[in-house]
Amino acid sequence: MPTDALDIDRALHHVRSALLAARSPDGHWVGRLSSSALATSTAVIALAVAEQVCGGSAGVPAGLIRGGLDWLVRTQNADGGFGDTDRSASNISTTALAWAAFGAAGERAGAAHRDAERRAEKWLAGRAGGRSPGALAAAIERRYGKDRTFSIPILTACALSGRLGEGRNAWRHVRPLPFELAAFPPSWFPALGLPVVSYALPALIAVGQARFHHRPPLNLLRRILRAVTRGRTLRRLEAIQPEGGGFLEAVPLTSFVVMSLAGGGAPDHPAVARGLDFIRRSCRRDGSWPIDTNLATWLTTLAVNALAAGPDFALCLAGEERDVLLRWLLGQQHRALHPYTQAAPGGWAWTDLPGGVPDADDTAGALLALRALSVRDGGEAEPGSVPAEAVRDAAAAGAGWLLDLQNGDGGIPTFCRGWGTLPFDRSGADLTAHALRALAAWKPDLPDALRARADAFAARAGRFLVRARRPAGAWVPLWFGNERAPGEENPVYGTSRVLLALADAAGAFPEALAEALAQAAGGAAWLLKAQHGDGGWGGAPGVPASVEETAWAVEGLAATVAARPALPGLDAAAARQGVERGAGWLVRRVACGGEFEPAPLGFYFANLWYYEALYPRVFVAGALGRARRALA
Repeated sequence: MPTDALDIDRALHHVRSALLAARSPDGHWVGRLSSSALATSTAVIALAVAEQVCGGSAGVPAGLIRGGLDWLVRTQNADGGFGDTDRSASNISTTALAWAAFGAAGERAGAAHRDAERRAEKWLAGRAGGRSPGALAAAIERRYGKDRTFSIPILTACALSGRLGEGRNAWRHVRPLPFELAAFPPSWFPALGLPVVSYALPALIAVGQARFHHRPPLNLLRRILRAVTRGRTLRRLEAIQPEGGGFLEAVPLTSFVVMSLAGGGAPDHPAVARGLDFIRRSCRRDGSWPIDTNLATWLTTLAVNALAAGPDFALCLAGEERDVLLRWLLGQQHRALHPYTQAAPGGWAWTDLPGGVPDADDTAGALLALRALSVRDGGEAEPGSVPAEAVRDAAAAGAGWLLDLQNGDGGIPTFCRGWGTLPFDRSGADLTAHALRALAAWKPDLPDALRARADAFAARAGRFLVRARRPAGAWVPLWFGNERAPGEENPVYGTSRVLLALADAAGAFPEALAEALAQAAGGAAWLLKAQHGDGGWGGAPGVPASVEETAWAVEGLAATVAARPALPGLDAAAARQGVERGAGWLVRRVACGGEFEPAPLGFYFANLWYYEALYPRVFVAGALGRARRALA
């Protein structure tokens, strides 16, 4: 069905209005993350273990544990398993944690809970190949491979809940974590080869100590070393806990720390009380917990950039509204060395809350939003506006932060440069592409030294993207996986983000990106082949279409249409047709109200799922805005 400019304009106006209406009273976006069976299960286990060990001093409100169990019963899948969200397929990790939560609850569990527990146990036995603790442990470890960031905490939760047997014997299924390595200076961590990713240092310390407490190693020297470093690593854990009590503002990570310390011989550690307070405050009225508190900074930058992608941005946000957003974003920039990851000043986190950690995606998004908000019609500052110098200084600091993050392979990791090869500590095509867009946007205003570094950065990043491209023509991202796609990857997201970056950065770095720009045509061709007959996209060819993935693909293709002179070999007519068909798919969803139904996406790891209520509005606004300009 053909889609004309008027159709797009109507849908764009509708979705922009809905997006603007979703702002908080403070003028920015906060959003609402989906409730999570994984987060709810870990919270219930942490509360139950703390109450069992500490009694009334744990301060667990009456009904909080039972409310979590009730929510789990209501959201259990028909097959007996549990998915990360109420729209997710059952998986072994979340089902094991829910099963452990029913066990940890003890006498608080009623008949309905016991029935759900039996159904979950039956599902686990079928998936793990047996009911024994050894079979369950092996199945969970297979899911995560050599990365112990989640497998060991999950098995620790099962052990603390009595699901792996009794006494010391239960802990033989939980691999030890070398928590003593946390006693070394943080600058040593990349060389130490930690078995967890950079953001999981609290779990390394707390979970490792729980296993040590229940099953110390037989090797005398190792036992002495861990005993000697126990106090020092616990002090480090206390030092890196945010004032709000939540590590990364994440309920699962904080819950793993609380249950491990409370059930591992350190119930009086300050992190337990602070973590319990965070867990109590994070519970929702329906008894559930989200996986993270909010993505306020990330959502605000996404929303600003989506609005700016289309025509008439000045009509979307008045001068005062832009200034409110500018001041708020400037206030979220981290200005000091981060005590957790040792991140240098200059970056942005995903949230405005104290548990956030600066990362590449949010820093790039913030830089793009600052650029969009600081450009005025006519180029003149308005009365009361934020000083241009303050914005440029913040942008220069953010650009320098991104430049310093670049790995030796030319790509960009999530949190820490050169940390390792585990997921989200290695370079990602999506992160690298986002950083390229941000640096291209600010290149004209950067100091000479940073501008020269940006050119060198682009050359290395371009070579990384060339190497990262799959033979078929797609790029695979680190973030935003698709649980229905092969390998739970999302090449539609990765390819669309790279195409968007190459199109936007071509003018700023034409020579540095020459080889990568030559590959854009192949990426666009792959994306067009992945398009469904009705115009939509899923995360990979043959995967059911979603609003988010269709919007990403439309935005990436629309960017290539607009930048076609800089992209050799691009079939502009085919790309334009793909944009028209994809925009038509989105327009039809907007017309029937379906654009506000979010789909589960990969978070942290590609196989930890969540959805965000604002994502459809944000991504559709950006896609239709790009499409409208490209098709004009």
